[in-house]
Amino acid sequence: MTLNKHLLKALILTGIILLGCGASCERKPKVITVEVSPTGPDFSADSALAFCQAQCDFGPRTMNSDAHEQCADWIARQFERFGCTVERQQAALTGYDGTMLRATNIIARHHPERQHHILLCAHWDSRPWADNDPDSTNWMKPVMAANDGASGVAVMLEIARLLQTADSLTWGVDFVCFDAEDWGVPQWTNRSDADSWALGAQYWAAHYQPSGYETDFGILLDMVGGQAAQFYKEGMSVKYAPAIVDKVWRAAHAAGYSSYFPMDTRGYITDDHLPVNEKAGIPTIDIIPCYPDCEASSFGPTWHTVDDDMAHLDKSTLKAVGQTIIQVLYGK
Repeated sequence: MTLNKHLLKALILTGIILLGCGASCERKPKVITVEVSPTGPDFSADSALAFCQAQCDFGPRTMNSDAHEQCADWIARQFERFGCTVERQQAALTGYDGTMLRATNIIARHHPERQHHILLCAHWDSRPWADNDPDSTNWMKPVMAANDGASGVAVMLEIARLLQTADSLTWGVDFVCFDAEDWGVPQWTNRSDADSWALGAQYWAAHYQPSGYETDFGILLDMVGGQAAQFYKEGMSVKYAPAIVDKVWRAAHAAGYSSYFPMDTRGYITDDHLPVNEKAGIPTIDIIPCYPDCEASSFGPTWHTVDDDMAHLDKSTLKAVGQTIIQVLYGK
């Protein structure tokens, strides 16, 4: 069985064993010598950080909240401002506890008339419970989700902005902001339900219909702004889309970010990319961090805690991921 991104993220599927964790959450990067040959426009980490801040300014974007609805409007307007055709896919989804969730997947298409497209996606909702916080009194508090949510959307918005000003591509780009990703079973219930996560992506994939063009492949951006982050090859991505994994990691190295993208594979993660692969049939990979030496979580010390805020984002990480995606798009 696959491992749940949220409740069992610290496990690795080879057996099932815990990812090796030591006493530190600090990165220990390998030194890799590569030929650097960047291409495409310069990704602005400052702009991406501002997009993160703008989302967090609404507060936690938890399901059914005013902040959630207001942020949805803001995200849609930004993609429209950058010349995309925007669709809101709305659905009433049922949470693990029976709560009816008013969900909105935000779909923005850059040049939908082109015959070939690349899919970029991320979730935009906030975890309603900080259930991995070291202080149990915080477990019922919502997560600001600066990294686990806002960072992926911010990278996509900055890429959309750049495409409007420096579009030499011959293919289109679809941006999908998945909703209801983080309403999965809380850790305090001591039970697991993989289907309680990624509800928006499950809905999108189940209703996916080709739009008159080919979607060649997809890239999911999940928690791409954390401090000291590294992005190892993720096992389910290697299973479903090995050629795309190789393409993206080669692009990262060519852009000069080999220390952020080690060539090793770690973990099999159930995330939004699984329904995209399994239901929509689009080969899609997950760019998601792994902190093998972090005791708090293999996804870093702020994962599902009240510390997932703007103070714990790193512009260098946003830059590494964003410029890698630019390298993929413009070096295709």
